[in-house]
Amino acid sequence: MTTDQLQQLNIIQDKLVYHQIVLFNQLTSFPLASLGRGTASVQMHRGNFEMRDTLSEKIPLQTIKITQNKSDWTLLLGHESIAYLSLKFLLSAQDRLVVTPTILKGNWNRLWLRLNAQANEQIYGCGEQLSYFDLRGHHFPLWSSEPGIGRNKHTLTTFQADQEHAGGDYYTTNYPEATFISSQKYYCHADTYTYADFDFRAPDHHELQFWGIPTKLTFETATDFESLTSKLSRLLGRTRGLPDWTNNGVILGLQGGTKRVNEIKTRLEAHGVKIAGLWCQDWEGVRMTSFGKRLFWDWQPDTSLYPNLKDQINAWRQSGIRFLGYINPYVASDSALFKIGTHNGYFAKNKAGDVYLVDFGEFNCGVVDFTNPTAFEWFKQLIQQRLINEGFAGWMADFGEYLPTDVVLFDHSDPMARHNQWPVLWAKCNYEAVRASPNADQLLYFMRAGATGSQHYNQLLWAGDQSVNWSRDDGLIFTIPAALSSGLIGNSLSHSDIGGYTSMYGNVRTKELFMRWAEMAAFTPIMRTHEGNRPDQNFQVYDDPEAMNHLAKCTDWFVTLSPYRQAVVRDAVKLGLPAQRPLMMYYDDSQAMRCQSEYLFGRDLLVAPVAQPAQKTWPVFLPDDQWVHLWSGKAYGSGTHQVAAPLGQPPVFYRQQSPYTKLFQTLGGLQ
Repeated sequence: MTTDQLQQLNIIQDKLVYHQIVLFNQLTSFPLASLGRGTASVQMHRGNFEMRDTLSEKIPLQTIKITQNKSDWTLLLGHESIAYLSLKFLLSAQDRLVVTPTILKGNWNRLWLRLNAQANEQIYGCGEQLSYFDLRGHHFPLWSSEPGIGRNKHTLTTFQADQEHAGGDYYTTNYPEATFISSQKYYCHADTYTYADFDFRAPDHHELQFWGIPTKLTFETATDFESLTSKLSRLLGRTRGLPDWTNNGVILGLQGGTKRVNEIKTRLEAHGVKIAGLWCQDWEGVRMTSFGKRLFWDWQPDTSLYPNLKDQINAWRQSGIRFLGYINPYVASDSALFKIGTHNGYFAKNKAGDVYLVDFGEFNCGVVDFTNPTAFEWFKQLIQQRLINEGFAGWMADFGEYLPTDVVLFDHSDPMARHNQWPVLWAKCNYEAVRASPNADQLLYFMRAGATGSQHYNQLLWAGDQSVNWSRDDGLIFTIPAALSSGLIGNSLSHSDIGGYTSMYGNVRTKELFMRWAEMAAFTPIMRTHEGNRPDQNFQVYDDPEAMNHLAKCTDWFVTLSPYRQAVVRDAVKLGLPAQRPLMMYYDDSQAMRCQSEYLFGRDLLVAPVAQPAQKTWPVFLPDDQWVHLWSGKAYGSGTHQVAAPLGQPPVFYRQQSPYTKLFQTLGGLQ
């Protein structure tokens, strides 16, 4: 180490200090590491998982020896004078602290590491977390799954969903990741895809549990959260941005075939709705289940619904509207494509050597085995040939969470370790298909599942299948912590289904919910609607003149804001900064540190969506700055204010010193 580096990393009385932050603290009553042996029991029901671990042994480790070399420190940790684990602490050339654990003796498969904590510390990240932005006071199992319906064990919706193994909890997410940011202004990233449980409940420590031994852990510090987020994205990867055409208006989620889509498009255009794209997820056909309308996963056009689709796509493009579709990495067992994949050995197998069939709810599918290079290439070419070459400008790249833990993979790797990685392999398949296209910069795909690597391979997140209601854990407002948590760890661009998706157990989308959701979406990177899983039971914007006029107004805001949004997206590409930023990124205030119902869109716009029905006013917290109400032009200082918020005037403020003041004033005049 250089002299400067020695000043930034030191071990003093069993305390490892990095940039004046005590990260590890070895005490007799406070072991910084423990090892164990466990046997996992995993049960999956349509993407929902029950995880259990039977421990046969767990031992706390104490320091046996500390060694300082020219370039690193090494701690030998053991039990009863026997060394079982070494931790090497190395400062990289980028001033990152890299901690490498190595098993010295025994076949341990469980590891616990304890980081020193402060009582008033906040923690953020761990992938895309939906119920909590500040993770302190809770533990977070990190396992990719369906988020579940309801996501709150105290609600009737979740109780009803649990009877069908479909309920969620506060931590269930499509996108877990063993990465977090501390209010002490450091990040911690564990290089692993194994199941983990990060526990932030204790006042004096954070306990990181791994069902395996991570390759390494990386830490880095910064003087402010903006710089820290940028540094973390430099480690994990950054988005490549969005096509310019996405600024032209809303991407309409419509189904039912060419005739119906054109009729609705014309109706909305007559009301002034600006349309950037038509997203027809049923381009490949539908099947009906008890859950609602599902799709037929054979990945070729349904010619009865969309005859001469390629010609129609060209016609839409000539009128300035792009076409988007849908695909996922599974193939229905009753399809022609399944026979091809089976014949060529492209699907994951069961222990008997047959194709492993996954139940997706009244139909079964084969899992494209991305550990098989030939299968990976096959599906990549399928995306190129059946989507890109047919004129698709984009698609939803759905799922990725369903890899069972008892499959047999082509490369014989452990599916317990592959499960959380699977969404990244799926993202990489899409990424490579797009990058091979001559018009790659004009293509858009978006995903809900993710893990480490999604920052680079996934162009755009969406927040998954929200319920069509106002609930805190599963409705409109939970899309904000989803965007904030994932954004801090490098997934800079996120959005959600306007109006929500899941309509079950009596939850039905209302007109007001759709309108409020559209208001929020106007101040995000992408506007996109969805008809939902039960379209006929739910409010649809195209059936109501007032709602169509309201959507037109929201698309006017969205298009007018394009110069600012493009600058925000450039920050995402060049600096790794999220488009939707938490208030704590710039304001050192206890309320800002925990705020998850508001966000900054870029640096200069503060958005506080109305998240309850029948509201004429809405409480807005403004951090320490000079703010201007977008619609009235009234100046506000810091504090909590009750603000007029009728439909069509969502609580949005801009910073008085913003270089985009004239643009915001123009936007404010569009009422």
